[in-house]
Amino acid sequence: MKAIRVFYYKDKRPDGLVIEAVIWQLPAPTPARPTGIKYRLYCGRHGRCVVRYDNESGKGDHIHVSNQELPYHFAGVGKLVQDFFADVTRLTGVTP
Repeated sequence: MKAIRVFYYKDKRPDGLVIEAVIWQLPAPTPARPTGIKYRLYCGRHGRCVVRYDNESGKGDHIHVSNQELPYHFAGVGKLVQDFFADVTRLTGVTP
């Protein structure tokens, strides 16, 4: 069984801002992703990260804000999307 995409959002704006969010439900939890969810949510401009949420294998749930990496507590897909969009708005002034 393959991972199933459960959420997708993409917005490319004329000012160069790109917002893209993809969340997958894995066939089963793994040691690297015990929630059974894999995700990457990105906002950047001209190739520079403004904010990114991901759960890269070996690193767990975390957020990148500019050049900083911070831990993130995953509390469900809805909360993840809500937190990401709130950070996009806070950091760019854009409401996705």
